[in-house]
Amino acid sequence: MYKIGEALIGDGNEIAHIDLVIGDKDGPVGSAFVENMTGLSIGHTPLLTVIRPNLMTKPATLIIPKVTVGGLVDADKIFGPAQTAVGRAVADAVAEGLIDENDAEDMVILVSVFIHPDAKDYRKIYQYNYGATKLAIKRALNGYPSMKKILAEKDRGTHPIMGFKVVKLWNPPYLQVALDLDNIDQMERIIDDLPNRERILIEAGTPLVKKFGVSIIGKIRELRRDAFIIADLKTLDVGRIEVKIAADETADAVAISGLGTLESIQKAIHEASKQGIYSILDMMNVDNFVEKLKSLNYKPDIVLLHRNVDLETFKTEKGEKLGEVTEWGNIKEIKEIMGKGKLVAVAGGVTPDKMDQALGSGADIIVVGRYIIGSRDVRHAADDFLKYMPQDPDTMRLALEEDEPLEL
Repeated sequence: MYKIGEALIGDGNEIAHIDLVIGDKDGPVGSAFVENMTGLSIGHTPLLTVIRPNLMTKPATLIIPKVTVGGLVDADKIFGPAQTAVGRAVADAVAEGLIDENDAEDMVILVSVFIHPDAKDYRKIYQYNYGATKLAIKRALNGYPSMKKILAEKDRGTHPIMGFKVVKLWNPPYLQVALDLDNIDQMERIIDDLPNRERILIEAGTPLVKKFGVSIIGKIRELRRDAFIIADLKTLDVGRIEVKIAADETADAVAISGLGTLESIQKAIHEASKQGIYSILDMMNVDNFVEKLKSLNYKPDIVLLHRNVDLETFKTEKGEKLGEVTEWGNIKEIKEIMGKGKLVAVAGGVTPDKMDQALGSGADIIVVGRYIIGSRDVRHAADDFLKYMPQDPDTMRLALEEDEPLEL
C-alpha cells in the first residue's frame, strides 16, 4: 500500500501544513522511511513521533521539518508541540479506526511538517498540527480528493498565500468591456467606475496598446489586481513573440486576428497555451470563418464573432431559412467545431435589448465597447448588461464548502 495525504489547518504564523505518505514497511514508503531517518541534514533532522518521551507511536511515524531549524528556539517547536501533535494524531487515527490496529505494526508514515519561524503560540502549533495530521491521514486512506473534485475546483480555487486570484472562465456568461481608448485618464476613470464583479472582463483595446504599448496591461493590473485582462493585439504575424510579450505583462488572454495565415494563427495559439493564457481568435472580416476554424489543428480557447447583418440579409433575400444562424453566425456549429470547454464571444453593436438573443443563442462572452465606455454613468451602463447574467459564481459559496462531505 502507498497512500498520499495533505491538509492545511489554522491561520497566522502558527498555521499547519501537513504532507504525508503512508504505506507498508516492506514497500517504497518503508524504504523512504529508513533513508530519511538515516540521511541527516543540517536544519532538517528527521525525528520519530512520540506520545511522550520513551513512547513512540505506531504506525512508526517520522517527522521531516519543511522549514530549516535554525536554533534551539525552532527545535523546541518541532520537538515539543509539533512532535506531540503528530504522534497523538496518529495514535487517535488508530483508536478511531482510520488505521486498522492489526496493520499498525506493518505500516510506517512520513510526515512533512511546516513550522513558521515566527510561530510563538505552542497551544496553536499543537492544535493545528494535530488536526492537519489526522485529516491528512483520513484523506490519504480515503483517496481524497477524487478526480471529479479536482476538476470541479481547478478553475475556482484560490491559494491564501498568493495574495491574488487567478481568474479562469469556468462559469460563463461574462461581460467583456472593450477599452477602445487613447487616453489613460479616461481609462482609469472607467475602470474605477466599473462594478467589481467576477463576470466583468477588461479588454486593453487596440488603440490603448498601440499608443502606450503592451505595458498598459500592467497599469490596468495596478488599478484592478484580480481582473481578467485581455490584450487585443490582433496578432497577424510573429504571434509567438507578441503572445509572450503580453503574457510577460500578466495578460490573461490575447486576441489573435483570424486574417492571419493558418501557420501564424496556430503558432500564436500554441504559444498562448504554453504561457498558460487564453487564446482568442478574432474573426473580424474573415470570409468563411467556419471553414478556417475547421482547418486549424490547434483550436483557440475563445472564438470572437462579430455582427454579420449581411449574412442574415443575404439568406433572407435568397429565401433560405435562417435556422440557428444569428447575426453573429451559427454559434452552436462553432462550439461543435471547437470542442468541449471552448467559448464563443460576440461583438458588434451589442446593446442590452439584444442580451436575451445573444445569451439564448449560446454566446459565452458579450463584448461591449461604446455603450459602456462612452456613457456618463459607466457603472449603470455595465449594470444594464449584468442584470441579464447570473450572480457571480462564488457569491453564495460557503467558506468551507470545499471540504469533503461527511460520511454518514
